[in-house]
Amino acid sequence: MPKSSPYRMKVKENERMTDPSCDDVVVRLRLVPVDGGRVRPFKPGQYVRLGLPGVSQPAPGYFAIATEPEETAGYDFFIKSAGPLSMRLCELEPGAELEVEGPMGKAFDIDAFKGFDAYLIGVGTGIAPLRSVWRHIIRNRQDFGRVAIYAGFLTPLHRLLTDELQSMAKHDIEVSVTVEVGQDNWDGPIGYVQHALAADRPDGSRAVACLAGMSAMVDACRETLQNLGFDERHILLNY
Repeated sequence: MPKSSPYRMKVKENERMTDPSCDDVVVRLRLVPVDGGRVRPFKPGQYVRLGLPGVSQPAPGYFAIATEPEETAGYDFFIKSAGPLSMRLCELEPGAELEVEGPMGKAFDIDAFKGFDAYLIGVGTGIAPLRSVWRHIIRNRQDFGRVAIYAGFLTPLHRLLTDELQSMAKHDIEVSVTVEVGQDNWDGPIGYVQHALAADRPDGSRAVACLAGMSAMVDACRETLQNLGFDERHILLNY
């Protein structure tokens, strides 16, 4: 893949996504072009390389775009404060500039599966590239059959996009949210997303699945999907 030239974008919004009482901080960072123009085109699931201008450390890192390709005003990213770069990114104020490369990466070729059922499965900030997919599907809802999102988080306090996921029913999209560790006010599933998949037993005969998240989760979900009859060629990763 040819290396693209770095360019500048600036922070428009920095919004905390995890509950204020949660020890882990995840923010939604919205970047827009410094010239006020349109963002570079991309496909659902692609990512960019973000770096701090003028410094080599912390080194730049890769982050998935969480907006749909039809959104041309800016990119959204979900960033967990868990390392030197991500900690700095989570602290950026509106107006701060970043060095950007891309978009790049394999993407989720969801449009190759028009007429299929679609299952989007991810955990934690892994739902960022899936958000790009489901927002693209919403704009083209007539092109797909059953659509379901399976999202997994550590605890209820770690949940992301709660309001957005709750609004999916109006787009005829089903949502299952699973947490690894429940709390007193949680009455949903407890466990892992592959357990929710196995319990629901979706029909894999004419279906596509997009997976995003930790490698252990991806491997477990791939095995579950294959056991349910999904074609290995229809289980998509974005890397």
